[in-house]
Amino acid sequence: MKQFIIGTILLFSLLLLSGCETISEDSVVNTLSPMQETIDLSDEFIELDDDSYGSVSALDQTTFTIEEMLIYALQDEYAARAEYDYVLSTFDITRPFSNIIKSEETHISLLLPLFDTYNLSELEDTSDSHLISIGSVEEAFDIGVQAEILNIAMYNLFLEQDDLPDDVKEVFVKLRDASMNHLDAFEKNAAKS
Repeated sequence: MKQFIIGTILLFSLLLLSGCETISEDSVVNTLSPMQETIDLSDEFIELDDDSYGSVSALDQTTFTIEEMLIYALQDEYAARAEYDYVLSTFDITRPFSNIIKSEETHISLLLPLFDTYNLSELEDTSDSHLISIGSVEEAFDIGVQAEILNIAMYNLFLEQDDLPDDVKEVFVKLRDASMNHLDAFEKNAAKS
């Protein structure tokens, strides 16, 4: 599964860099405004299995309970923190990963009170079992781009849900907007490498 994800991420990154707006025409398309990029999240692009986690699992659905949204969101924030920590410990690089890890901590701290509010048990962080093996700093930037695109798409999907409570909506908007900044940082670094 990890090899498929890496291959998919690299393929998707190449398509983004080549200026393609979508990967296929017969799928659900999520718009990442204000960046005006259209990302295809079709089943052909993302292969899901029982090991799915975070945004990858969420993007296979169209409707959610509050519990499901909060679980997927927290899983995705845990996964980002773990992946970026892995990059820092593996390669001789600090920025933007060190700054973004701090943001991921903030994202997690914004989500956890919602688990209390909605009487949900806090999740065990199993993100280490979902790490993607990365071979270079350049690949790390590309994977960062992909991770943030999926994260943004997940929050956009959640924000489309009917009757989303205001407190949950407010947190999802903050997290999505922060991820747009992370995406911008990764894209700039990927372009330099």
